[in-house]
Amino acid sequence: MVFVSLIKATSYDVEVLEQQLRNLLAPLGGMAAYVKPGQRVLLKPNLLTGARPTKECTTRSELIYCVAKLVQEVGGKPFLGDSPAFGSAQGVAKANGLLQWAQKLNLPIVELHGKRYQLDQQTSNFDHLLLSKEAMEADVVINLPKVKSHVQLTLTLGVKNLFGCVPGKMKAWWHMEAGKDCQRFAQMLVETAQAIDPDLTIMDGIIGHEGNGPSGGEPKQLGVLGASQNVYALDRAMVDVLQVEPSQVPTVAASQRLGLCPNDIEFVLQSPAELCIDNWQLPETLMPIDFGMPRVMKSTFKHLYIRFIKEPMAAYAQR
Repeated sequence: MVFVSLIKATSYDVEVLEQQLRNLLAPLGGMAAYVKPGQRVLLKPNLLTGARPTKECTTRSELIYCVAKLVQEVGGKPFLGDSPAFGSAQGVAKANGLLQWAQKLNLPIVELHGKRYQLDQQTSNFDHLLLSKEAMEADVVINLPKVKSHVQLTLTLGVKNLFGCVPGKMKAWWHMEAGKDCQRFAQMLVETAQAIDPDLTIMDGIIGHEGNGPSGGEPKQLGVLGASQNVYALDRAMVDVLQVEPSQVPTVAASQRLGLCPNDIEFVLQSPAELCIDNWQLPETLMPIDFGMPRVMKSTFKHLYIRFIKEPMAAYAQR
């Protein structure tokens, strides 16, 4: 039996949110069930971009702050890490107001750098994946995705968020290498999630991002927090909350096809039926996953420009 905790939540006020997170995690054993004193804990949010800070494109800073605080309470040593497609984790964190919250807890923000790891899956076609050394070698990984529509994958949830453990510019190359086949690309994402194997996923669905996501859509009040040790089960539950067919979401369909998404999910607080919303907007038109060489080169150049020219110049100007 796999346990998924869902709760209605409508506020990012940190005092309210902290209590909601305690309530959410209590039936799962609380944070102490996942973090032991002295353990290094990677918090992996969605730090997609700093370009649209008011459009709910990233995991909310308040949620990250509250989770880090709970980790510290039980003696863990949290650090924040991501590898944004554009720019640096530090730059995106600053643009989205996260830096000030991280400083309150002396929470380090690190760039995720790649290293080749042998995947456990014997039949894997993706042994040449570069995965984050910081994620693979952390004692505990807490996955903090944002609920968003996605113009290539219909929705981006917990599994897709772990693609952020692939170094930034390498993501574009994977779009080119595996993107011609949607099922293969989704399997690559699921195998990435298997390799990272998060200990806990806490999903930010208080305000989601609908329409032409992951960054071109609009905020949508959703009013849900979710948590589970099983990222595939939590993604499956959130699909029901949004009233989207699982077959429409390639990562969910792949996790089911590979036998990773359980059928026997027990909802320990509220059920998807109690929290479901009407009229969640999916993308108007799905775009190809395959970037193609020119787009890969453009994406790589943009990433390098933001990280090594634009962000340092902005920091210098503020001195």
